[in-house]
Formats: sequence, C-alpha cells, structure tokens
Amino acid sequence: MTEQQPEQSSENAAPGRRQGTDPSPAAAPSPVAGLAAEYAAKAGLHRTHDGRVDVLRSAGGVQGIAESIVPGLVFLVAFTVTRELTLSLVAALASAAAFTIARLAQRRPLTQALAGVVGVGISAWLANTTGKAEDFYLPGFFTNAAYILAMVVSIIVKWPVAGLLFGFIRNEGVEWRKDPDRVKAYRLGTWIIVAVLGLRLIVQVPLYLMGSDGLAALATTRLIMGAPLYILGVWVAWLVTRPAPAEAEDRAGAGQDT
Repeated sequence: MTEQQPEQSSENAAPGRRQGTDPSPAAAPSPVAGLAAEYAAKAGLHRTHDGRVDVLRSAGGVQGIAESIVPGLVFLVAFTVTRELTLSLVAALASAAAFTIARLAQRRPLTQALAGVVGVGISAWLANTTGKAEDFYLPGFFTNAAYILAMVVSIIVKWPVAGLLFGFIRNEGVEWRKDPDRVKAYRLGTWIIVAVLGLRLIVQVPLYLMGSDGLAALATTRLIMGAPLYILGVWVAWLVTRPAPAEAEDRAGAGQDT
C-alpha cells in the first residue's frame, strides 16, 4: 500500500507532503495535533465533502437522533396512558434495545446504541427504585452538568473544546492556539455550547422539582432540547468560529503547497 502513495495526484496527497518527494521531519503531524484529531473523531464530529461540519451526521444521523428521542417518548406516552411506572420503564428499555438489534442487523457500530441502552437502563433503575416517574430524567441532569464542567475547564486551561473539534475539521490541527484571535473565537464557540447545556438545566430542573405535576412538560422539553437544540448550538458555534476569509484562503493555499 505504501509503495503506491507516490503515484497519487498532488491534490489527494497527504498534507505536508509533495508528490514525488520524501516527507521531511517538519511535515510530520505533531502528537498534540494527532490527539486533537482523535478526540474529534471519538466525539463523533464529521465533515461534509466540502470541508464543513456535518451537523446532522455529528448528531448521529436520523437513526442516532431517533435513538436519543424514542425511548423517552415511549416512556412518556406509556406512562401517560397507563400510569404504570414499571410497564412504562420496560417499554422504554425495549425501544432502546430494539435500536441495538437494528444496528446489529445493519452491521453498524453499536457504541451509540449501547450507550443509549445503558443510559435508559440507569434511568429506569433509578425511577423504579424511587417509585417516581420524574426520576427517569434525573441522570441526564448529572450528565449535562458534567459536560458543562468539562467545557468550562477547557476554556480556563485555554484548550476550548470547540477548537479541538472544529480545528480538526478545518485542518487547523492545534495551530489555532498560536493565534489569540482564533483562541478567542473558539472560546466563544465553547461558551455557546455551554449556554445550550446550561439552558437545559435552567428550564428542566424546575419542572423536575414540580414532581408528577411537571412530568409531561419535563419530558416534552427533554425531547425538544435534546438533539434539536444540540444541532442548533453546534451550528451556531461553527458559524461564530469561522476564520476570516483571508485566513481560510491562506490555509487552503498552504495545504496545496505542502
């Protein structure tokens, strides 16, 4: 495989390498840049063919969004109709398990579906233990708070999460950290995502504290402020962190010349 690489066109050649020339030590990607790319990949962030963020695919695609929405929706409908907590929890777990089986049949990665099953399982166990239907949504608050904490810490240590994710897609690696304006932009982008996560808590925690009276509203806002709000937040963060046109052209030219 490696013997065929010099025959590739310069357009498709790997960054930092000219066609027909030996790679120089300086062209090798830095370990930190590699870690940033790996982090972005593990975070599920994807780019389109023209180098933009693929927000829908990053959210898991249509099936991934359904996996995050359907179990909660099934629980709400089942409990509203039957008022039977155990039956509603089983129905939610069954719907989550169905997505895992579907991924097995499609031979697709199981990570997201399995994470969904585990998350629904923990939520179901907690609600069944306390006997309170609203506790089905309690673990999500802690997960949300953990993400907020991690992102705020990333801003404080000057490694904003938005930079690690979007920098990979824009082929910036971690070079953006050398430019104060780019660091500032990515800090703002990270704050936007933090604001989205914080808004969830501001709206949903009071509904949770209302107990059974706020259950329907809590479940509804959880659906609306889940994947749809996440997609909106990521898209806005992407827009506000766009480099200036001159910077983007310089980077594109550098990619073609190396």
